[in-house]
Amino acid sequence: MKNELREKAAAQIALLMAGVAMLCFGVWRGEAATVLSKAIKLCLECVGIG
Repeated sequence: MKNELREKAAAQIALLMAGVAMLCFGVWRGEAATVLSKAIKLCLECVGIG
């Protein structure tokens, strides 16, 4: 039982670290500005302003 919990925790930590690494890589490439601009355009289209 404890071994299963340790394996599950290790897998969760590994996936969390991979997600953080991908997030940092995207910010480093400048993708945050692109995503934000697309989100703003989408919201304005939904409201009917843009």
